[in-house]
Amino acid sequence: MADMHNIPAPPREMLKPPRTEVGVLGWLHGNLFNTWYNSLLTILALLLFWQVVPPLFDWAFADARWNSTADECRDIDGACWSVIPRNISFIIFGFFPDGQQWRPALAMLLLLGLVFYSKDRNHWKKSLGWYWLVGLIVMGTLMYGGIFGMPVVETSQWSGLPLTFMLALFGMVLAYPLGVLLALGRRSQMPAIKSLCVIYIELIRGVPLISLLFMSSVMFPLFLPEGVTLDKVLRAQAAIILFTAAYIAEVVRGGLQAMSRGQFEASESLGLNYPLTMRLVILPQALKIVIPPTVGILLSAFKDTSLVVIIALYDVLKTTKVTLSNPKWTGYSTEAYIFLAILYFICCYAMSSYSRKLEKELDTGH
Repeated sequence: MADMHNIPAPPREMLKPPRTEVGVLGWLHGNLFNTWYNSLLTILALLLFWQVVPPLFDWAFADARWNSTADECRDIDGACWSVIPRNISFIIFGFFPDGQQWRPALAMLLLLGLVFYSKDRNHWKKSLGWYWLVGLIVMGTLMYGGIFGMPVVETSQWSGLPLTFMLALFGMVLAYPLGVLLALGRRSQMPAIKSLCVIYIELIRGVPLISLLFMSSVMFPLFLPEGVTLDKVLRAQAAIILFTAAYIAEVVRGGLQAMSRGQFEASESLGLNYPLTMRLVILPQALKIVIPPTVGILLSAFKDTSLVVIIALYDVLKTTKVTLSNPKWTGYSTEAYIFLAILYFICCYAMSSYSRKLEKELDTGH
């Protein structure tokens, strides 16, 4: 009897899972056809895809022209992407003199190089500030000229993509610290400082950016002494900085209010004064919390630079409109604006991706 208990049981036959539960069929069944209404929506989406995508592909690629003249584009049914390469110089550099457009191109490359170098947190040292200072001096020299045999190019001729990049980048970089100071001022225990910050923030947030640009361009010069003028680009830059800083201040204030009282008490127990408490304890945590809404404001600021057209500054959107006003290229606005949309999307997506990367690096789990 003991030997009978030691006899091993025959191995069970391993059953394979149903094909509808694994692989591609399993994914389709679990995500697209798991219920009757999901199945219906999937079928309707496929029908819409079939009706829209093939004609769009034919228009954008199969029947399109990529480097033809405007007259040759009149005889086709597809897109005329030729409007971009045929006018790319004016779209990108605007009224910057021909033969000198290498200067803004080099300035943009230097600017992008500094931005990419600054993305690495290991480079966040005091030397980075000096790199930016030298880079800004070199960029200003390239754009304005006047030395090393480069002819002077007035700021009224600065236009296109370099102007957009400069207004956006300097607006974001300078507005951020100003917004932090305004947020701290609004939470200050000093009534005068708190009142001034509240008035500034609410006043700026209560008017559109167009109004500030108009005031900086038309009304502000009326209050200057006779014979004193400020550059129009500088005035527009100041308006963008002041406008963006007011919104950043409220976002940062939300992060400061999210800090528990225990953080302040722990700092006081260590003997830290108010500036050290804010710099070493509170602000690093508060700014980390508000990265997503802050990036949203900065993205809006980047796209709002197109509003400078109302004060006769030609950003990349305005140079594109001027190109389309040429009778030869009238009627190809769709292609031109798709190109601009892709350009803006690449810039905004790059900023958004970096913000997500920064969030992960700064995440401490609490």
